[in-house]
Amino acid sequence: MDIIIRLLRAGWIAGMLAAALFASTPAAAQATPIATLTAQLAQAERDVASVDAALDRRVDPDDRLALRTKALAAKDAATDAAGRLQDQLSLVDAKVAQLGAPAAGVSEAADIRAQRADLARQHAALDSAVKRGRLLGVTAQQLVDEIAQGQAAQFSERLSAHSPSPLSPAFWRAVLLSAPRDLRRVSAFVTSGTTQVRAQLRSRARGQLPWQALLGAVMFVALLGPGRLALRRVGKRFLIDGAPGHRVRRSGFAIWRIAVGTLAPLLASFMLVQGLRWARLEPTSWSPLLDGLVAAITFAGLTASVTGALLMRTQPSWRVAAIGDAAATRLRPFSLLLAGLSFVTIMVEVFNRAVNASGAARVASQAAEASLHLLLLAATLLALGRLRAEQARDEQGETTRAGLAAVTLLAWAVVLVAGGALLIGYIGFSLFLVQLLAWGVVLGSGAYLLMAAIDDIATSLFKRSSATGRTLVRALGLRGSSVDQFGVLLSGCLRVVVALTSIGLLLSPFGAGNGVSTLFGRVGTLAQGVEVGGVAISPGTIVRGLVVLFVGLALVRAFMGWLEGRYLPATDLDGSGRNSVSLVARYVGVALAVIWALASLGIGVERIALLLSALSVGIGFGLQAITSNFVSGLILLAERPIKIGDLVRVGTDEGDVKRISVRSTEIELADHSTLIVPNSELITKSVLNKTLASPLGRIQIQFSVPLGTDAARVRAIVLAIFTAEAAVLDDPAPSAFVDSIADGRILFNCFAHVETPRAAYPTRSSVFMALLGRFHDEGIDIGTVPQRLEMVAAAPRDGARGPERGDARD
Repeated sequence: MDIIIRLLRAGWIAGMLAAALFASTPAAAQATPIATLTAQLAQAERDVASVDAALDRRVDPDDRLALRTKALAAKDAATDAAGRLQDQLSLVDAKVAQLGAPAAGVSEAADIRAQRADLARQHAALDSAVKRGRLLGVTAQQLVDEIAQGQAAQFSERLSAHSPSPLSPAFWRAVLLSAPRDLRRVSAFVTSGTTQVRAQLRSRARGQLPWQALLGAVMFVALLGPGRLALRRVGKRFLIDGAPGHRVRRSGFAIWRIAVGTLAPLLASFMLVQGLRWARLEPTSWSPLLDGLVAAITFAGLTASVTGALLMRTQPSWRVAAIGDAAATRLRPFSLLLAGLSFVTIMVEVFNRAVNASGAARVASQAAEASLHLLLLAATLLALGRLRAEQARDEQGETTRAGLAAVTLLAWAVVLVAGGALLIGYIGFSLFLVQLLAWGVVLGSGAYLLMAAIDDIATSLFKRSSATGRTLVRALGLRGSSVDQFGVLLSGCLRVVVALTSIGLLLSPFGAGNGVSTLFGRVGTLAQGVEVGGVAISPGTIVRGLVVLFVGLALVRAFMGWLEGRYLPATDLDGSGRNSVSLVARYVGVALAVIWALASLGIGVERIALLLSALSVGIGFGLQAITSNFVSGLILLAERPIKIGDLVRVGTDEGDVKRISVRSTEIELADHSTLIVPNSELITKSVLNKTLASPLGRIQIQFSVPLGTDAARVRAIVLAIFTAEAAVLDDPAPSAFVDSIADGRILFNCFAHVETPRAAYPTRSSVFMALLGRFHDEGIDIGTVPQRLEMVAAAPRDGARGPERGDARD
């Protein structure tokens, strides 16, 4: 690293570049941009050198973050300059290519030789500059990696620090031994601060009051008390009182409570501290303590406001979360205690740093903080357990969701692990776990409320019945369902952004930052395992693959819940179309999750393709039927010749299609049994779909009357009965035809239509009953299709010929 920096500090490359660029007329036209890029490289070089020099000393966490930002900026600047200089180098190479190689034994003109030499100098200078920029980028990246490694090491060291157990005498012996020194430091800290304050007050003229400090104190009390309550009442008056109930108003009031509950303490504490500073009553040694006071008050206000907006104890009808009144009332004191404990924790840590407390004192304070957090979290979880038990006993309230039960179980596991770590002496790790859990509660509550507000606003703003939706439909000619779909998609995208941001902020208050991400990113290097075919197989990689697969399947399940519960209902698709989209999306998601898990094991896409091609041979021989059904299912879902709800006949069985999967189709028969048909049967064989082209059903009635009967009268009677039947449709209109005249009878063939084929059989029976009664009253003889019976006599044995056949008719 030092050798690289010394080479970069040498200016011979920059001098050669400048001499070559300004020595010729063609390069003079490019002097300004190239000179700017050269200056950009020089500035990046200085920044990289300053970061490297700073890392030779002890660096605080805040300074480390600033150094990382500076190194990243230098890397980006060097990479950008190298890329632009590479473009200039490509132009020079193009000019050299146009000149071509000098011919052997031929003397070139003087201007050609001069131009060729000038281009060679430019090429050498630009090539050196490009290499310089790339080297700077590599060096800056190495510095960033070094900073990340330092952060990870510092974070790991803090978590893995071990001290005597708080239950052991050695722990308290160390605290008692360091107590006199810590008391002297505290006394000196307080004495120096009060001495400076008295000196500032004595230096003022007689009767002159520190009005800046008094004004800051008044503003602190006003903003933290009456001002905060007044702002909350303003939001309540405009969003709740006298306003029609709406989801946007409900979530907007929750966000307003969070904003007021956080910004009011921030401004109040800032005015208090700034008043002391304007009045010059701030001791120099107390400045970090006052800054910590602002941070502690602000974070406590954020904790109290977020949990209060989630519980909404005084306005249960405007509560965003599905929390019962009893739960909100019991949990509110715990949220206030959490806010107070957060304030105390931040102030104790700031005070320890300000007075330079001993290691034993800091460990003791951390043990006390961890113990208080454990007691608060355990009491909260016990209260939640009692609430669930009461709801189960009284059979009231909502059923506990599986997700909430899993979170509660995880919280208990964290509490038990943190308690065990505290007892055996890993106090830093215990404090980190309980603070992470507490911060996760606050961050999760805020993220939940923000996502609820985003969903309410997006789906309400972009809705076909809203003013925005109507405007989009009229102005752009969009369908109403398209507006609904856009609202759901916008809500989903913004909520994903909020969720990812919350995950990124989860570890930020503890100084983990990029060190944690780097630490997790390099977990796979701890165990190399056995390499097979270029893939490292080890317990770590297997666990990582299983975790990735579990996460992928969880994401697929969450996506399917959103797709089936939110997006598809907002479309114009029918139930069968939604089922097709849902099934295809589910199988594609599962396939992507499996590929992601294989890729996390180090198996590339080309290896996955090779594996699939090898498996296809076995599939072709041993799993032909399953493959055929699977492909047939995809064809059914894509072409949709058979949809859910269709009335189909397969062979001699007829019923309604209830479910279509990629392997088989379920058909509910008339006796309420289920016929499971492989999809290949529906693709390769004939299937009668009575509702594919039209949902209408048709009834057909055939009968005959004697030849002397008035045919027009019979036809009128049939049409009248069709018209009187409620199930018979007017369009298409019923019809009655004379089909034929045979054997002294007139054959009628009559048709009518009903709404669905399922109604054809009972309607046909009703029409028959009406016809039989009407024909009986009219005295009309009704019969079926005439039948003809032919009788053939046997031939006589003596060869005499008798009559060969006789006819008999019924």
